[in-house]
Amino acid sequence: MKKVGIIMGSDSDLPVVEKAINTLKEYGVPFEVHVYSAHRTPAESGEFSRNARANGFGAIIAAAGMAAHLAGAIAANTTLPVIGIPVKGGVLDGMDALLATVQMPTGMPVATVAVNGAANAALLAIQILAVEDAELAKKLDESRKAGTEKVLAKNAAIEAQFNR
Repeated sequence: MKKVGIIMGSDSDLPVVEKAINTLKEYGVPFEVHVYSAHRTPAESGEFSRNARANGFGAIIAAAGMAAHLAGAIAANTTLPVIGIPVKGGVLDGMDALLATVQMPTGMPVATVAVNGAANAALLAIQILAVEDAELAKKLDESRKAGTEKVLAKNAAIEAQFNR
């Protein structure tokens, strides 16, 4: 199975990124986590990105706040799918990170999840890997079914309480 790379621009992003880590663990997807800054460690983030496919990665998640150029810098150095997590913080409360992550030039796509949306970033990476992994696809189907059942159980409880 391919690995997922998780890159964060700062270790202060870890509380957000842990949701992605936990989701990948839940699905049994191997991953590596690194702290590389688009601005302070461009050589290291570039090297990781350029070698990611050869090193067994199938997707890369990049989490960053403030100017949030990390996902774009990663995407500029690989053709693997890159998923950006804009991290809330700074004077613009995550809006700057969201816009910097989502507004990529033609030819440098970055899939972008919600601000602090690390669990969805991991799920998107899992869906990408599941294109060629039937076991992962089955786990995703089972998770969706469990989610449906959970909501329907809550609906039944609300209906019983209010629809008499």
